[in-house]
Amino acid sequence: MIMKIMKRISILFFALVFSVACATQEQATQQTQQRGVPVDVEGLTYPELNPYQIPEIETFELENGIKFYLVEDDEVPLINLNMIVRAGSFMEPDDKVGLAGIMANVIRNGGSEAYPENELNQLLEDRAARIEFGMGFTSGSVTLNALNEDFYDLLPVLLDVMMNPLLPQEKIDLAITQRRSGISRRNDNAQQIGSREFGRLIYGEDSPQGRMMEHWTLDAITREDLAEFHKNAYTGENLMIGLVGDFKVEEIKPILEQIFSEIPAGEKNEIELPDVDYNFDSSIHLVDKRDVNQSVILMGHIGGMRDNPDYAALQAMNEVLSGGFSGRLFQNVRSDQGLAYAVFGNYGSSALFPGQFYAGVFTQSSTTAEAIKSVRNEMIKLQEEPVSQEELDDTRNSILNSLVFRYDSRSRVLRERMSNEYLGLPADAFESYIEELQTLTPADIQRVASQYMRPDEMRILVVGHGGEIGDQLDEFGNVQEVDIEIRRTLEEEEVVSGDVAGGAEWLNKMSGAILQNGNMEGTFKQEGIVELNSPMGAVSLTRNEEINFKENTFLIEMLNTPQGDITFNISGNQGTASLGGQEFPLQPAQIEQQLGEYKVHYLNILANRDEFSVDMMGTEEVNGEETILLRVRGDKTLNFFINMNTALPVKMTYEEFNPQMGGDVLVEMYYNQWTVSDGVAVAYEVVSKVAGEDQATVRISDHSIE
Repeated sequence: MIMKIMKRISILFFALVFSVACATQEQATQQTQQRGVPVDVEGLTYPELNPYQIPEIETFELENGIKFYLVEDDEVPLINLNMIVRAGSFMEPDDKVGLAGIMANVIRNGGSEAYPENELNQLLEDRAARIEFGMGFTSGSVTLNALNEDFYDLLPVLLDVMMNPLLPQEKIDLAITQRRSGISRRNDNAQQIGSREFGRLIYGEDSPQGRMMEHWTLDAITREDLAEFHKNAYTGENLMIGLVGDFKVEEIKPILEQIFSEIPAGEKNEIELPDVDYNFDSSIHLVDKRDVNQSVILMGHIGGMRDNPDYAALQAMNEVLSGGFSGRLFQNVRSDQGLAYAVFGNYGSSALFPGQFYAGVFTQSSTTAEAIKSVRNEMIKLQEEPVSQEELDDTRNSILNSLVFRYDSRSRVLRERMSNEYLGLPADAFESYIEELQTLTPADIQRVASQYMRPDEMRILVVGHGGEIGDQLDEFGNVQEVDIEIRRTLEEEEVVSGDVAGGAEWLNKMSGAILQNGNMEGTFKQEGIVELNSPMGAVSLTRNEEINFKENTFLIEMLNTPQGDITFNISGNQGTASLGGQEFPLQPAQIEQQLGEYKVHYLNILANRDEFSVDMMGTEEVNGEETILLRVRGDKTLNFFINMNTALPVKMTYEEFNPQMGGDVLVEMYYNQWTVSDGVAVAYEVVSKVAGEDQATVRISDHSIE
């Protein structure tokens, strides 16, 4: 324990030294100002900065193919090891998307036989060290960060965990559950939807770049798949290892040779991606997301490759168009025309496959079409009119200033060298880029804008509220709606039809039994308590509700919660929560969570019955009683079990994804103690179960219609 504390103090010490130095300088400045001595800012002179010396990188290669890159840095007593692994999700079969990331996750979280998870975590914590594994699209990573006195003891640990992982099934299941939860939330954020779906428009939904992890691809992943992927990834021919820190090359080199020579050479994984099947065309696409009131717009086409001789000119062109506060989209579309909350853009140039070119804005639903045309006009201006020398100089300086920290440490220099070699770029690619930026002329910007941008052949994607956008997009062509529904299986579930006429008949009977006045006009109010079953024991909350199911407005008061009294006020796709005298906006996912039980409420079904299809599926026994089974299909498929004599539901069921359980679960609601007031019958006791376990009981004390 003492050793662990001392190591943390050592690391903290170096941070404090830097902080004190900065504070001392600031204090001196303040004292000068407080003494009333004027500071001649304009007259300050600065000594010429010492030229930055690129550190020497020592390289060598083992017989098994592992390449090493070593940089000495004795400023702090730390050693950082970073590996690039020639593997990635590009190697995944189409039906097992998600495999690579799960494999890397389980290696670290499962440990090895010699160093199981808990022992590994404790060992690293005691030494204030870190071991991590990652896996991206075209490369993986392994890192070890430690004090130099511990580094040599931890190297064999890293090697054992990397080469002999346990891959325990419980950790695989946990990783899959976490990813299922991510799938369930992937449509919460409109900007993330836009980025994801625009990429799929460019590369194709079934391409390695466009395919997505789905529930059924996770279903197909086995431990054997992880073991096979691991065997093909962590071999000598696929590893590049960089070290920077407090060591001497001549001392550490033989240690590295001894430890890493044990890794088999294996076969080199070739990154051979299929050619992108892209044809320049013009199209308009809409993701109809009804819980937002603004549009996220991306418009563009395929980009280019990093080895394009015009790479520097294209980056400068993009900076003129969409680069920060000085970009034309910001100045003209956002500031002058007021058509955007935010603007962005990129001319992507990858080393391994073509990137994406796009420009984008966030705008009000009502100005969607106007914003699209404005962005397009800015592209055309770049083609028709050369930029001024002043604008080019400002753009060049902006890019150079953003790159000022590119080589600010030995670690960054080392990563740049390794990355360039991995991607097949020249070692001096960055220096060449800087030199090319310095020689650009206004004519170069106009030339590449005309040669590479195609404003008349763009794919335009809008993520927004289709109802609020209306027919604005029709002027850009036939609007193609993008389906982002999250499905449970690859094949569409076969819809089993029942008796439609019987369904309508029994829905009418249920409506007559519940809505005894014949309609659901006005605001429904009810008061009661909610008894929740939790791991901490039973929790009882007072809940008062005011709901207009037709107008989609909800006022929900939750009293005596552990956090205090909370009020949710929701209208359509907007909502707020009030707590402790403060009001907070609700995010779409939070609104969906709050309204979940109301969307499946029998009063909502009856108030909006035209939005649902209903079939009678026959009879089924519930608690020894024969009932009519009504299947109601909307956003969810609901099963109502109707008492044959009273026409009141005694039970309702549906399935939904549960992130904690990592799969679909059956939700059951049992209705008891039906009570009539203001011509509406309400179940005064509702018992809900999830996966067969009691979850909550709602007890109503009063209800009315106003």
